[in-house]
Parts: sequence; structure tokens; C-alpha cells
Amino acid sequence: MLIRLRSPGVPALLLAAALAPSGSVLLAGSAAAPVAAQETAPSNAEQRPPGFRVLQDRITHRGREVVGIFGLVPEPGQPGLWRVQVWEELDDRVTVATDKIGCTLASPLRITGTATRLLVRELNPGGSITPANRLDHLMWWAVCVPAQAGKDPATLGPLARQLGYSGRLPEREQVLLGPGR
Repeated sequence: MLIRLRSPGVPALLLAAALAPSGSVLLAGSAAAPVAAQETAPSNAEQRPPGFRVLQDRITHRGREVVGIFGLVPEPGQPGLWRVQVWEELDDRVTVATDKIGCTLASPLRITGTATRLLVRELNPGGSITPANRLDHLMWWAVCVPAQAGKDPATLGPLARQLGYSGRLPEREQVLLGPGR
């Protein structure tokens, strides 16, 4: 199940605490003032969950963006498939989502989405890295080969081939539309 929380007025700590181990979400109300209303936005680093790994930290047109993962759990009954919590932090909000990452030689992939659509992205470890697929590959390496977490995936081609990936798989994205979750 994919869970996307977008709540600019709720502190990051409440969002992290809202995720139950079962994957269900409980969201507590908050009377706190939005972060944007404060003079300087506090860092959320101390509020990040245990096991958090930063994959991307950059300045964008929306402000500072930090993307990381935590809560890696194998998907029951599906070898090579992992469930992971994705934390996207901006100056005024934190978004937490549950994605799935496939690590098998035959089907490396990332499954993500929103409340109304599911995105299945077939990946090519060791292949070309572009701005469009960089985050997918950062997540794939962090989950499937944790020792390479945070490293530039464009430099990991030789390692991918050493692990048995050809670097020649076609990258595709399937968008599945459906009702809100």
C-alpha cells in the first residue's frame, strides 16, 4: 500500500510517528503554526526516524530538498521485493511514502505512486543515469546494495555488471490509474 502524507502544518516528528509498523497510517491533529510562518525554518535532521539514510540533499526552486529512506522490510512471499519508507523533506513540509523496490536480476524496479495512480518503473542497474531516473536508481542501490547508498549511480556500472546486471535492460514506466487509496 502506498501512503503519501502531505501536511505543511504538522511537524515532521508527528509524520514519522504516524507510521505504524503494519504500514497503516494514523495521523494526529496539530495546532502548531506552519513552518513557513516562522522566520527561519528549523532543520528536521533531529526529527528523522532511526535508520534514516540521506540519498539526495539539494537546493531546488522549492527550497532545500532532502530525500531519504528508512524502515526497510522484505515483502512477505515475494523474494527480492522490499518495502521502504521514502522521506521527502522541504523547508515547509515532510512527505512520507511507502514504495517497493525489486532487486532481482530479472526485474529490477521501483513501485511508487500517489493516491490516484501507481507508477511501476522498470530499472536498468548499470545503465544510463539521467535526471529523470536518478532518484529511482539512488533508491534501488540503497535498498538492493546498501553499501552503495548515497553514491552516484552513474559510477556504479562496473559493480552492477559484476553483480550480474547487463546494463542493457530497457527502462520503462507504467502508469496505472485507479481510485484514491
